[in-house]
Amino acid sequence: MQVKQTNISTATGNDGKFSLSVPAGKHVLIFSFVGKVPQEINIQQQNNITVTLLDNTVGLDELIVVGYGKQKRESVVAAVSQTTGQVLERAGGVSNIGAALTGNVPGLITAQSTGLPGEEDPQIIIRGRSTWNNSNPLVLVDGVERPMSGVDIGSVETVTVLKDASATAVFGSRGANGVILITTKRGKAGKASIRGTVNSVMKVPSRLPGKADSYDALRTINEAIEYELALNPTSWNNYLPLDIINKYRYPASREEAERYPNVDWADVLFKDFAMSQNVNLNVSGGTAFVKYFTSADFLHEGDLFRVYDNKRGYNPGFGFNRLNARSNLDFQLTPSTVFKVNLAGSYGVRKSPWGFSGNQYGTWIDAYTTAPDVFMPVYADGSWGFYSPNEGRAENSARSMAIGGIQYQTTTRITTDFTLEQNLDMIVKGLRFSGTVSLDNTFIESDRGVNDLYNNVQRKWINPETGVATYKEAFDGVTNFDFQEGIKWSPAAGAITGNQRRLFYQLQLNYARNIAQKHYVTAMGLLNRNVTASGSMIPSYREDWVFRTTYTYNNKYTIEYNGAYNGSEKFAPEYRFAFFSSGGVNWIVSNENFMKNAGFIDLLKIRASYGQTGFDDVTGRFLYLTEWAYGGQARMGMNGADQDRAEASPYSWYREATVGNPNVQWEQAEKFNAGADIELFKGLVKAKADVFHDRRSKILLANRTSVPSYFGATPPVANLGRVNAQGYELELHINYPTARNLRLWADLNMTHTKNKVLDADNPALLPAYQKSEGMQIGQAYSYVSQGYYNTWDELYGSTIHNTNDNQKLPGNYYIVDYNGDGVIDARDNIPYGHSGWPQNTYNVTLGADWKGLAVFVQFYGVNNVTRQVVFNSLGSQNHVVYDEGSYWSKDDINADVPMPRWLSSPAGYYRGTQYMYDGSYLRLKNAEIAYTFSKRLIKHTGLESFRIYLNGNNLAVWSKMPDDRESNFAGTGWASQGAYPTVKRYNLGANITF
Repeated sequence: MQVKQTNISTATGNDGKFSLSVPAGKHVLIFSFVGKVPQEINIQQQNNITVTLLDNTVGLDELIVVGYGKQKRESVVAAVSQTTGQVLERAGGVSNIGAALTGNVPGLITAQSTGLPGEEDPQIIIRGRSTWNNSNPLVLVDGVERPMSGVDIGSVETVTVLKDASATAVFGSRGANGVILITTKRGKAGKASIRGTVNSVMKVPSRLPGKADSYDALRTINEAIEYELALNPTSWNNYLPLDIINKYRYPASREEAERYPNVDWADVLFKDFAMSQNVNLNVSGGTAFVKYFTSADFLHEGDLFRVYDNKRGYNPGFGFNRLNARSNLDFQLTPSTVFKVNLAGSYGVRKSPWGFSGNQYGTWIDAYTTAPDVFMPVYADGSWGFYSPNEGRAENSARSMAIGGIQYQTTTRITTDFTLEQNLDMIVKGLRFSGTVSLDNTFIESDRGVNDLYNNVQRKWINPETGVATYKEAFDGVTNFDFQEGIKWSPAAGAITGNQRRLFYQLQLNYARNIAQKHYVTAMGLLNRNVTASGSMIPSYREDWVFRTTYTYNNKYTIEYNGAYNGSEKFAPEYRFAFFSSGGVNWIVSNENFMKNAGFIDLLKIRASYGQTGFDDVTGRFLYLTEWAYGGQARMGMNGADQDRAEASPYSWYREATVGNPNVQWEQAEKFNAGADIELFKGLVKAKADVFHDRRSKILLANRTSVPSYFGATPPVANLGRVNAQGYELELHINYPTARNLRLWADLNMTHTKNKVLDADNPALLPAYQKSEGMQIGQAYSYVSQGYYNTWDELYGSTIHNTNDNQKLPGNYYIVDYNGDGVIDARDNIPYGHSGWPQNTYNVTLGADWKGLAVFVQFYGVNNVTRQVVFNSLGSQNHVVYDEGSYWSKDDINADVPMPRWLSSPAGYYRGTQYMYDGSYLRLKNAEIAYTFSKRLIKHTGLESFRIYLNGNNLAVWSKMPDDRESNFAGTGWASQGAYPTVKRYNLGANITF
């Protein structure tokens, strides 16, 4: 309650009663509550009053966050999807927003590639790809461009995804890839609410490539030798008798176990589980003068690696700790003036081996490619295993981790927003002004920890043929005495290796007025500037002039037009500014008079939009400038062998290092969207359908293969690419409350997206199937296998291979001679399958609530995706055999794959499509069972509410892939070199409100 036109206020007690002293001359009280319609009541000559507030039809789910504002859901013409922080919190102990969004927002597609603590953020695209350059969406946190990894889920109010031109054109040169708006929580008037959340997560390694043990691998080697013996008789030298092979599986003693190792490297390297914890505490509330939301969040991500005692006094491994703090304050300075302050900070420390930058694979490679019989990780005498005949064949990841040192990378982020909002009704009814200044700073400290490089340990290999042990360090290289391992690591103090600062300021005018009850008009205009810099670099600048206008007639017809005039210093002065705009309409059919008898239809809305957006986040900053380099001297002699001995010129030269293109400009996207929303039976059923078509042009091309080599330099980048993308989205929500406090609900959505390259500056004479034009972005290519040739006659009749044709054997694949020239060569490497991003995504979430009990399961799946994952059995005579199914033999001509080779060397493409996988999967993404205790049970504890839950994430997967990665972007990018395992999560948690 607030005395109108004053700062005097109070709040009711739990029973709804209140008392308030009102100054003389003041007669009106304003009553408000979250989710209710505010009321003003004249209390003149009244001592006791009873007030009943009505439900507000514009609830939290009725207001949609859009670019630079909010709109009523019914008046939105754009393709917008919104979810809440409450939905994200149920994502099975997941600690990052990107992973929690998976499946909960149609059109948003994610790909997970690693479970590395602190680096688990998935890649995100919206409605597929329409450029081969950066496809990441623009992410704004409280209206300012910031990474979502710096925001804890407990602070999130809503996440809104903007997908079409009507939604993204206001972001102009940054909106072509879609926009994600993260809005953090704010305080509400009323007594303080203290909410605590505790999660204890058990992480379990998900699927890793299946590998045979030593016994089965050696048996397979024998079979491969028998298979190719006629072709390569020397293979017989490696044939092992069965009684020797048996020793690998059934050693008679410890000595035999070390001489004939049988190591399960996944079990050696990874624990059965690791623990993570997340604790969040927030306080929210407010008075008539100030509303507040404050939050503190601590996250600890444990490590799956087993850590072996290195006897050096430190504990290596991976890990991540993060502390987030936030305070959002709203000060009601006057009845018409609000001053908002957002203060947030994030302090994250990532632990890793010394020198680790993300693409060093030595710590996990053994789980993917090291044979089980090469050596023991650690021998009984304390020596570490190594493979003396060829050290490059096996890493010993256990040793690499144990003596890898420790590196801490600390990332500190501080973000501040200051916003002044002024109601200008005294000048123009419905006019509001806001001004924002934001200052962000990020500091990265690296190279702090334990530097243990070049500090050798004793390593040993036992020759299985002779039983003789070979030691790597036979004697000390300095004293020539016996090798003694020392503790020689040095502490490292660390240094600032990266920093970024951002200044953002914005001025905005909003106008909203309902005229004569039928005409609802809104207008918005703003100016903002971004100034960013890192280290000592010259700051980079962006400037936006934005407007949006809407007109709604009688709550039936809405028309919207918006646009942005953007400036970016990335381009030459002639192309530095550009204008992007869009328009949209909607028709609420259900509000027409002829629909009044269709009482079962709550809402029927048809909408469409068309417009242009841009994209300027291209690789390189000053591509329009020609860059010159200084250095080098000419030789004053003749060409040929004498040139290097000739006298050098005394003059150093300048040379053209990079050829600039003054015509470089933004990529441009034309977007069309049409959709329909329908709600039936008083909210029982809600559904949406959208179709979209994006036409991207002026795509920047860096590798211009059409330019001949005699051009004399690397060709300049140019805006020559064009891509079409199209698809559709479907949503269905069911909410069925039954008798006896039972509610059944379901959320289903599907996204289909497909793209086609129209222009990519391919060489004119290149065959069509070898051009990227006409294909998907990232189209997979392969030599295509077409069954086996099973006899020598069939082999002799097969198409010639251009290399090593004499190494073919029955049981090899027929390789399709695509161009029909009678020889298999590079011209037969053709488009195969799809790209690495799925064309279709599906999500089904089913739930039920009964009294305090709530359960739900979420399934997420994708298809029409192709991934190449090369796990090559016996490659380079490595004793690794992967779980590939059955091998071809004369007795099994319908086997899954060809017999591996040992010493023979057929053409590199002889396996055809064996390693091209259908990357489709169905995943039990999330599941939860929760119980909220009734207030009757907890009324004597002082708690407002108490909820406990058991949930999980990534609990099961059905896929043809050899492991559980959805993409190969983590690590080096080569699937065979592996990555930190993705994980399953089992979480026990509680929500407590005081």
